Amino acid sequence: MNRQLIIWVTLFIVCFLAFSVKAPAFDENIKVGVILPLTGRLSELGGVTESRSFQLAVDEINASGGIGGKKIELIIEDTAGKRDVGISAIEKLISEDKVIVVGGGFSSTVAWAASAVAQEREVPFLINTASADKITEERREYIFRLNTPISEQALALESFLQEVLSVKSAAILYEKTHLGRFLADKFIEQCRNLGLDVVAKESFEVGSPELETFFQEMAAIKPDLFYMISNAGEGSILMRKAKEVGLNSKVFMGNPSGFALQAFRKAAGDLSTYVYAPVIWSPSVPYDGAARFSKTFVQKYEVDADYHAAQAYAAMYVISDALKRADSLTPKGVRDALAATDMMTVLGRVRFVSYGKMRQQNRLPTYLVQWINGKLVTVWPTKFAERNYIYPTPIWDERF
Repeated sequence: MNRQLIIWVTLFIVCFLAFSVKAPAFDENIKVGVILPLTGRLSELGGVTESRSFQLAVDEINASGGIGGKKIELIIEDTAGKRDVGISAIEKLISEDKVIVVGGGFSSTVAWAASAVAQEREVPFLINTASADKITEERREYIFRLNTPISEQALALESFLQEVLSVKSAAILYEKTHLGRFLADKFIEQCRNLGLDVVAKESFEVGSPELETFFQEMAAIKPDLFYMISNAGEGSILMRKAKEVGLNSKVFMGNPSGFALQAFRKAAGDLSTYVYAPVIWSPSVPYDGAARFSKTFVQKYEVDADYHAAQAYAAMYVISDALKRADSLTPKGVRDALAATDMMTVLGRVRFVSYGKMRQQNRLPTYLVQWINGKLVTVWPTKFAERNYIYPTPIWDERF
């Protein structure tokens, strides 16, 4: 009798302890990790903006009930825009913080390295900004990308050149980086397909005396289209040089990460006026919630929302949707839910598909924007345009 009592008491204690261990998990928050450059050069070019958007989205999601009553706990780790720091950041999120999914991924170099860690640890990583093609060309089942690959980001620009502009010659000036060379080669390919004569292709480093010589040469040649590839700070320097030497091209265009950001407008001032850039988002895109998000972002942070902000905001809602649909709140469960995603966001429709060399890649349309009266305005395609584009660009003597 005593032995039976001991057995029953022992079983009771075991069951009690088992339920005691599991019970707290029911009330725990769901940990979501994000890696972004919160310090360093890239922080001002979008890292801080994206962290704000992630937090804004999490606040909204939690306020509306979270995930089955559980709140999302957002843990953002700083990469400083450096590969090794990014690797350490995602390793910490996975090993120490025990997140079940990671978002972010700003720099392609950092995101590429971090994606290898995520794949090895079998934790889903939704990249929302890094654009190097190779990121989704590898067969990494735990890696997804929300934004458009760099090779597809200028499709609106190509149609604009083909259908609207009467330009015959182009010059290309690009920063001495891997991305700069890639984009320059891609633009040259577009020019050839359109029958444009590329009269000059030059790489540069800020402060180089060759830069002055190049601009003087371009002022004499006066190409119809002047295409620049740089970051926002360098972009303002290039436009200043164009004004100084009197380079009067019909069209000034630049890459989105250099010329479609508020940082470019802030640095270049009125020199930014009439400059074009291809983008995957602007506040006027025809997606439900885009205008509301833009207004909310401005009210909260007192700065305009750009495509970086929209990418991060949409990414958090995609993660939230996957968490709600997951069979289990585990990395594998969330990974499978992400793979089955089909939803509308402020960035457009999100589905992770395979095509060409790409795997688990979202596809988005592109737009062309132009700086007019201090605002970045969508001017192409026509059905989405906020106003007509201004072409040709007024000569400097008429502008100042």
